[in-house]
Amino acid sequence: MARALLIVDVQNDFTEGGALGVAGGTALAERISAFLGRHAEEYDLIVGSRDWHHGDDDNGGHFAGPEGPDFVDTWPVHCVAGTPGAEYHPELDTDPIDVDVFKGQGTPDYSAFQARTEDGVPLPEILTDHRVHSVDIVGIATDHCVRASALDARAAGIDVAVYEDLVAGVDPERSDRVLDEIRAAGGHVDRSDMDEGLANPGGAQL
Repeated sequence: MARALLIVDVQNDFTEGGALGVAGGTALAERISAFLGRHAEEYDLIVGSRDWHHGDDDNGGHFAGPEGPDFVDTWPVHCVAGTPGAEYHPELDTDPIDVDVFKGQGTPDYSAFQARTEDGVPLPEILTDHRVHSVDIVGIATDHCVRASALDARAAGIDVAVYEDLVAGVDPERSDRVLDEIRAAGGHVDRSDMDEGLANPGGAQL
């Protein structure tokens, strides 16, 4: 049985200066890269997920209309496929990533378990093919896509650990509640062995 690392949505639009920049996002990208430098070889599979939205529609109501975003269910335009905002943050070391998956292609997806490769292979199938039984999760945002990915992993019967010093949330209080929710679902919330951390760096720059 295999162990995987899932890097969720460390993209330009979700870091400082992006359409939905999360405070601490750039530092998080650097920390995840440092973590990969120490631990990449310990994983049988490393997956990177990205929001990859269509730019010519509302993506199933995900993009706000004229009334503006509510920052709960509707959002400003972000991570449009092929734009700089949808690319990985330049401080994230992408060399160790084995598989890239894309989500939100015309739909309001949050979970990486809804994502597919460029060739259309869904993430759950990839994990099954690699006999993955446990997944460590890092990335952005704790209270949205990290949450959804962790809970979907648990629903699929996969052992889950979220590294609380390697995730960044939009809302710090809500992010803390999400970590409790992941624990209640049978997941683990751990800290990495990085010496300095940003435990749920908070506050989206909205």
